[in-house]
Amino acid sequence: MAINKASVAVVFMVSGVLMVFFGTVLTFVGPIIIDDQVVKNTVIDPKNEVSYRMWKDVPVPFYMSVYFFNVLNPQEILKGEKPMVEQRGPFVYRKQIQKENITFHSNGTVSYLEFRRFFFEPDMSSGNESEVVTIPNMLVLGAAIMMENLPFAVRLMISATFKTFKEGPFLTKTVGELMWGYDSGLVDFLNKYLPGMLPSTGKFGLFADFNNSNTGLFTIHTGQDDIRKVHMVDSWNGLTKLSNWNSPQCNMINGTAGQMWPPFMSRESTLPFYSPDACRSLELVYQRDGVMEGIPLYRYVAPKTMFANGSDYAPNEGFCPCRQSGLLNVSSCRHNSPVFISHPHFFNADPVLLDFVHGLKPTEDEHGLFIDIHPLTGVPLNVSIRLQLNLYMKRVSAITETGKISEVVMPMIWFEESGYIDGPILSTFYTNLVVLPAVMEYMQYGFIVLGVVIILIAALVHHRVKVKPPHNAGLIMQAS
Repeated sequence: MAINKASVAVVFMVSGVLMVFFGTVLTFVGPIIIDDQVVKNTVIDPKNEVSYRMWKDVPVPFYMSVYFFNVLNPQEILKGEKPMVEQRGPFVYRKQIQKENITFHSNGTVSYLEFRRFFFEPDMSSGNESEVVTIPNMLVLGAAIMMENLPFAVRLMISATFKTFKEGPFLTKTVGELMWGYDSGLVDFLNKYLPGMLPSTGKFGLFADFNNSNTGLFTIHTGQDDIRKVHMVDSWNGLTKLSNWNSPQCNMINGTAGQMWPPFMSRESTLPFYSPDACRSLELVYQRDGVMEGIPLYRYVAPKTMFANGSDYAPNEGFCPCRQSGLLNVSSCRHNSPVFISHPHFFNADPVLLDFVHGLKPTEDEHGLFIDIHPLTGVPLNVSIRLQLNLYMKRVSAITETGKISEVVMPMIWFEESGYIDGPILSTFYTNLVVLPAVMEYMQYGFIVLGVVIILIAALVHHRVKVKPPHNAGLIMQAS
C-alpha cells in the first residue's frame, strides 16, 4: 500500500512540475502569440477580411456637427462696435466614408482616394437646414483684405462691383445655403472673368467643396515590411512634402492619414497625422489612461503649442505670418483669403481674442479635441475633432462695405467630427483583445499556482509514506 501511495505521489509531483513548467512557458509565449495576432490583423491586406473591410469602408458611424455664430449686431459692427454672437446648432450630418481606386504597390504601400458624403440628420439636430442665420460675407470682407494694397481707384471699382451685385458685408441665409452653396451673381461674374480666383466654380458655400469629394490621393504603408510603419503616409497627391509654409519642418507630411495608427503604443507615443483640410501635419499628445466598455485606452489631446504663434513656440515660425497664439493662418492654401483655424470659442488661445468678440465661453469638455485610442492595436475607439473657422476683417479704405469695422478675428462656424466604435464591432474588439488575453493570462498563472499546490501535496504525501514504519515491523517488535 505504501508503495502505491509513493508512486501516486511521484506521479502527482511530476504532473505538478509539468503544470508549473507549462504555465511558465505560457507567460513568455502568451504575449508573443497575442502580439503576433495583432500584427497579422493590423497589416493592410485584403486577406484579413474583417480588418481590411474596416479600413476600406470605415463601418463606424461618423457625424459632423456644425455650429454657426449668428451675428446679433451687424449694423453696430459696421460702426466700429464689438461683435456680439450667439451659437446656433448643432446641425448634424452623417458622414459616409469610402476608399476607392485602391492600388497596392510592390514597395509595401497602397494608394487610394477617400470619398466623403454628408447626409443631414434632422432628429439629431437642434433645427433644420431652412433655419436662417447671419454671418460675415467672406466674398466681401475677405476680398477687401486681399485687395487692401491695390491702388485706391481699383478698390473703388471693387466696391462698386459689390454694390452692383447687391453684396453686403453680412449674409443672412439658410443653414443649407451657407453649408452647400447659394446662387450669387458676383460668384458667376468672378468665375467668368477671373477664373481661378474662387475655390469652386459652382455655388458658393462654406462646405461646397466637401460633399461628394475626396481628400486627395494618399499613399500609405501597409505594414507588410515593418509593422511600425503601418498607416504612415508615404505621399499625398504624389508629394512627400508641402510648399505652403516657410520652413522645411512645417512643410513635412508626417504621421498617418488620421484614421488609424501603428500598434504597440506607449504613453510616450504621440499621434501624428496629416490633414489636407488644415493643409499641414498635426500631432496629439498623451493626456491620461481611460476605459471604454471594459477596453483600456489612452486619451490624446492637442497640445497648447499646436496653434501657437512663432513668438510663443519657435518651431511654428514657419506657419507665419501669425497673429495671436491659438490661430493658424491658412490663407496660403485658401487662395490667400484671410481665413484662420482655431479651437472652438478660441479654447487654448490667447485670452485677448475673447476681448474682441462678445458671446464666447470656451471649455475643455465642449471645445477641446481628443482621440481615445487602444494602445495595443492603434485603433481609435472614440474620436472628437473640433475646429473653428474664423475670418480676419477690418476697415479697408475705398471699400465702403467695410464701414468702420474694428480689426477683429471673427468666428464664423465651428464643427465637430465625431465617431465611436459600438455594436458588434465593439463586441468583437472586446472579445478578441480583452477577454481572450485575460483568459490566457489567468490560465498561465492558474497552471503555475495549481502546479505548485499539487507539488506541495505530493511532497507531503511522499514524506509521510517515507517516514511511517511498515505495519509488519510493529508485529515483529511485539513478538520479540
